[in-house]
Amino acid sequence: MLKEFFRNKKVLVTGHTGFKGGWLSVLLKELGANVYGISLPPYATPNFFYCISKDLSIFDSSHFCDIREKNSLSLLFNEIQPEIVFHLAAQPIVRKSYSDPIDTITTNITGLVNVLESVRNCGTVASFINVTSDKCYENKEWDFPYRENDRLGGKDPYSASKACAEIITQSYAESFLLEKGISVATARAGNVFGGGDWAEDRLIPDIVRSLTDTSPLKLRNPNSVRPWQHVLEPVYGYVLLAKFLSDQTNFEMSSWNFGPEVDSTLKVKDITDAFLSTWCINKTVEFDSAEAPHEAKLLRLDSTKAKLQLGWKPKYSINEALRLTVDWYRAYHRNEDLLSLTKKQVTQYLRG
Repeated sequence: MLKEFFRNKKVLVTGHTGFKGGWLSVLLKELGANVYGISLPPYATPNFFYCISKDLSIFDSSHFCDIREKNSLSLLFNEIQPEIVFHLAAQPIVRKSYSDPIDTITTNITGLVNVLESVRNCGTVASFINVTSDKCYENKEWDFPYRENDRLGGKDPYSASKACAEIITQSYAESFLLEKGISVATARAGNVFGGGDWAEDRLIPDIVRSLTDTSPLKLRNPNSVRPWQHVLEPVYGYVLLAKFLSDQTNFEMSSWNFGPEVDSTLKVKDITDAFLSTWCINKTVEFDSAEAPHEAKLLRLDSTKAKLQLGWKPKYSINEALRLTVDWYRAYHRNEDLLSLTKKQVTQYLRG
């Protein structure tokens, strides 16, 4: 059904040079879509984008553009004429939002408005999905998982920007997009990991980088609890959501959680131990007690809505997700064909 729906569809992914945007692009290509990308160049070296797209074979066209440049963005939309837009371009790191709040806010809010304006004026878009974050909720550090109708908020600039992005998307939907017949949704996922992520201040990339030297691995917030999941879990939810939106005749703005099962909601120190065990390596781990900006210590998502209405549910246990991740990074260190491996992991996921 998904392959029939996406076959030859013109799908635009903003943020396609990022980790999650890259995996989504490969998945869409495997489903038969014509995939177009708009993003800044990758900021990390190495990075997933160049590992899997040296010949850009998975993209029908790839464009480097700052989404804060309204005119350039509009011209690209008019050139591509997309039918479905997945918006993932963002400044995605909580700690960076403290050191550079202006870049975070202008990218995640002004950039979003420019994308929405392009969606509004392009004339070809049928569905728009804004991928925000689980951190858009007003986090009360309670044991209960957050549902889509819980209150939005955010103490740090990143979380606040994502709460604002939710409100702005709803505003554009109700003011302009729904009356044009454009379906609109936001998607909120947990902490994702998988092969090819080298972003700073993310746990799995930090662990992988530490394996190439003899110094101890330093963990901050070892007892913080996060909803960990393989990157393919939420991106598969996004494509299911796009198909769902196309089937609707009653146009309403909707929001969706895509989080793991309870047994994948682990402490930082526990998933670190599990990753090192999967890699079969001993590594000294130290807890970083240095004063750091505020980050949430407890966060869980309730994905009942996606399970009941989309038929989505997590497929991988935490151990399976870690094994696939370790396999990818090991292949990178052996200079293997990473696009082939990524496609293989996507195909296996779709078959599962």
